Amino acid sequence: MVDSLVPRPGEQPQKPNLLRELTEQEVLDAIFRSGPITRPEIAHRTNLAKATVGAAVERLERAGIVRTAGPLHGRRGRSPLAYEVRVNAGYVLGIDISGTTVRAGAADIFGEPIVDEEQPTRRQGARAVSAQVIEIASRVAERARGTHERLLAAAVSTPGLVDQVSRRVTSLADNISPDGGLDPLGALQSRFDVPMLIENDVNLAALGESWQGLARGVSTFAFISVGAGVGMGLMVAGELVRGAHGGAGEIGYLPSTLDPYDERHRVHGGLEDEIGAAGILAALAEHQSGGAQPPQSAYQVFAMADTGDEAARAVVDNVARRIGEAIASVIAVVDPELVVLGGAIGSNPALLAPVRATVAQLVPLTARIETSSLGDRAALHGAIAVALREARGALFTRAAR
Repeated sequence: MVDSLVPRPGEQPQKPNLLRELTEQEVLDAIFRSGPITRPEIAHRTNLAKATVGAAVERLERAGIVRTAGPLHGRRGRSPLAYEVRVNAGYVLGIDISGTTVRAGAADIFGEPIVDEEQPTRRQGARAVSAQVIEIASRVAERARGTHERLLAAAVSTPGLVDQVSRRVTSLADNISPDGGLDPLGALQSRFDVPMLIENDVNLAALGESWQGLARGVSTFAFISVGAGVGMGLMVAGELVRGAHGGAGEIGYLPSTLDPYDERHRVHGGLEDEIGAAGILAALAEHQSGGAQPPQSAYQVFAMADTGDEAARAVVDNVARRIGEAIASVIAVVDPELVVLGGAIGSNPALLAPVRATVAQLVPLTARIETSSLGDRAALHGAIAVALREARGALFTRAAR
């Protein structure tokens, strides 16, 4: 269920199979990237001997991972057979849990979407959310199974800190589980007997941007999410930065507001209390006259600002300024090439220009600042990406047996 090339503590590396497993990975990766592709072309791309490639392809065929796509015509002499990965070789699940929405999506081993579903998050506590996750994941898996046969791996995106040893949500998921009892992984493992991973939602949103968003090809960047909560996923030199306790990127705790020492900010942090969804609604209530109808969402506040409401405009301006100040702090410490703004609030296009202007006033270092192209689905893309990585590792292992 883990990468077979890395022995567990106390185990000896499986030396007899190491070379063969590495070969399987190279050959399968070449077919993933370039199929339909012939054995000579695989040998050329991988610098492996033709006989080695032939043996690897035969094992991959027996494992049901690749198949012949027929002869590749247009060459002199006998047309060689070309190979491709079987579309129905399996599929993966990505699951994204947020304070507002639960999403599940299935993708084939090329990363192409098969089916997805989403629902508003249940408000009856952690147990109800866990049951909801199982229900929606089961429906999506059943629909994907009809065309892609077997589930290979799944990954869960969740708010809160995730202990990478126990793989449990340890804290900071208050918007779903005020009592700290959220355990989506345990619920899913009782339903699906496949490799199962879990990661913080903003970290996975950063991975989603790296895989299919604006950060493709960018090795050092920050994804800043502003919605019900405020957080950051940070990639440095191509690696996700988690920190000593899994709390790297919790910029919601950056000092903000007129009184950053107010005890009320210890739960969510000063910045999150000020510019998260609840903070935006509270700020507008302070600015509005007594008879005005209060909005029910941060989205409505932005819509009011767009139509010229002065109180809403003041609130939106403050949100942009605070985000810009947070980005300036990140730039001064990390020097990222790119900062991607995401989340239900952060991805609002009205913020981009004033955020850029604030950052330009504060730091001389330059970083490209853009609005996420994946929107509120970035974390789901990240969950699918890490499930794919796990699934492909499992395919390599199965082919090598």
